[in-house]
Amino acid sequence: MRIRYKKWARPELEACKFFIDDPNPIKGKWKEKFKNESPIYLELGCGKGAFISSLASKNLDINFIAVDLVDPMLGLSKRNIEKAYKEAELEPDNIILTRHDIERIFEFLSKEDKIMRIYINFCNPWPRPKHKKKRLTHTKQLKLYREFLSDNGEIYFKTDDDGLFEDSLKYFEEAEFYIINKTYNLHEENIFENNIETEHEKMFTEEGKKIKALIAKKKEEEING
Repeated sequence: MRIRYKKWARPELEACKFFIDDPNPIKGKWKEKFKNESPIYLELGCGKGAFISSLASKNLDINFIAVDLVDPMLGLSKRNIEKAYKEAELEPDNIILTRHDIERIFEFLSKEDKIMRIYINFCNPWPRPKHKKKRLTHTKQLKLYREFLSDNGEIYFKTDDDGLFEDSLKYFEEAEFYIINKTYNLHEENIFENNIETEHEKMFTEEGKKIKALIAKKKEEEING
């Protein structure tokens, strides 16, 4: 998603207590950073933060890391997180917002971090063949995620794009995940507990597009091996 430059974003992020500009030094130490043993969930490409702000403020027994790359987007996400927690009369102690290139996510997460769940919501479908390796669900990316997912870790994925969804089913198999649930119409067959609609999800639904979704885990042989 393209977004206009916002001159206030960088100063606000630098002053934000739950924003980390360089997460690399925390690799393998995220539980120490959160100062507790609660499960850690990760959103890749948090955008404006509507999804993660709602989810995190309603699940204080879980720690959340939200990742994006663009300062204006992160700035909007920061504001939405603050708004959600303020409305709930809470402090944002269980969430960290960070800036990083997801293609190099291995630089700040490792197997010691034991991420329990990854959310990938309406990522860029990159439809041209020469760009497909940029997809957040591409086989090469899924193999990276495996390195820091816990043994019982899951990936929750939503998209409106038919081609991306069908290709992703193959990518998960190639990366040695198995699909424990999937749907081609999330709003008729909700496979998620307490599904939170993203801004894209609302927009695409209003346009009459069906939302595709899946939940994936590592294959049994990987868990037991």
